[in-house]
Amino acid sequence: MNDTTVPAILLDYIEGLKTHDVARIAATMADDLVVISSGKTVAKADFLPFLHALYAGFPDWRYDHDAPERAGADAPEKEGHWWFVRWRQGGTHAGVFNMPGMAPIPATHRKVQIPEQRFFYRIEGDRLASIRPEPIEGGAPRGILQQIGVALPPL
Repeated sequence: MNDTTVPAILLDYIEGLKTHDVARIAATMADDLVVISSGKTVAKADFLPFLHALYAGFPDWRYDHDAPERAGADAPEKEGHWWFVRWRQGGTHAGVFNMPGMAPIPATHRKVQIPEQRFFYRIEGDRLASIRPEPIEGGAPRGILQQIGVALPPL
C-alpha cells in the first residue's frame, strides 16, 4: 500500500456506517479509540452506544460522500497523517433517540440534514485510533439535537 492508497480498515468502517453495522464498525476501531468533537472527547465505549441510539432513533439515517475529482470513485482524501471524508448525512427522527447521558427523546418525525462536514480519521497499525469531526455550524453530533428541537447549553 502506498501513502495514498485508502486503508482497507477505513473502507470497512465506511461500509459499516452505511449499513448501520455497529459490530463491524467496532471491529475497525482500536480499543483506546477517541472521538474528539466540540470540546468533548469520548472513548470507544461511549461512541458505540451513541451509534446504536442514532440508528434506533433515525432508522433511515444515511451517509453520502463525494469522491474528490482527482481520486475517481468514492475515495477518502489524506491530509498529513489524517484521512478525511466529506460526509453528508441525515435521516428522519422516527424512533426514540436514547442518546447516552440524556433522557430518551420520543420521535419528532423531523427530517435532519447535517451540512457537508469533513470527518478526520487517524489510523495506527491496522485500526482507527482517532475520529475528529470538523467543527462547523450545525455539524454532527450537536446539529442532530438542534434540528429535532433539543435545547442545548452553549459550547
